[in-house]
Amino acid sequence: MQYHLDTIPVWEAMEWKGECPLCSLERKTEVEEIERTLGASVMEPDVRIRFNERGVCGRPQQMLFAQQNKLGHSLLMDSHVKAQLAALQALQKKVEGAQPARHSLFGKGSTTTAVADELKALQSHCVVCEAIDTHMRRYRDTFLHLWKTNSDFRSAWKQSSGVCLPHLQALLETGSGVLSPDQQNEFAAQALAFLTERLSNDEKDLDWFIRKFDYRFLAEPWGESKTAVERTVNRLRGWCVGNEPYPQKR
Repeated sequence: MQYHLDTIPVWEAMEWKGECPLCSLERKTEVEEIERTLGASVMEPDVRIRFNERGVCGRPQQMLFAQQNKLGHSLLMDSHVKAQLAALQALQKKVEGAQPARHSLFGKGSTTTAVADELKALQSHCVVCEAIDTHMRRYRDTFLHLWKTNSDFRSAWKQSSGVCLPHLQALLETGSGVLSPDQQNEFAAQALAFLTERLSNDEKDLDWFIRKFDYRFLAEPWGESKTAVERTVNRLRGWCVGNEPYPQKR
């Protein structure tokens, strides 16, 4: 079963004891997918075909560029830009051959709106993000399956910091296919309790962080407040600032 294949990385993410195990797991998956994209697979025909058709969006492009493998990156982009150019040239001919709006080749509505829609479609995919989403769907299934069936995992979960707001939403959406209605309610209650408790602590630390800039509190200890901004941002939006959640990248 796929559950058995995915339990090891899910358990590893719990053992890293970060603020959100799914943020840690998503970052690990992201790093591995970037390395795979610019690794030996860059010369594999099926990889090149998918890259040509779908491309890569902004953040993964930044990560690909940061790998300093400009030859591999340029090979991928050269193939992709040729595919994009062909699509753009076909669109250009279609626009140039269009009649006045009432006879538009694009059907009802303005030609420019239809062109904008086709341009949007050219940039609406990302092979890296789509691969990450596929992995994360499996990991969420496995996470909830372990919560449902494994007492040790439940104990680890109860001792954890819970999950961030975006990953809680994703887990609850996944839950209908893995948990019974009663189990869904139980998990939601636990996860929401974790999240509200952690956010309450974050808010107190934020308040103290702000107070520390008042001269009256200069001599007082910082406590945990120095990381309050990062923790709050990451808990509300998923990891995006501060220390790496994936230990091998720290």
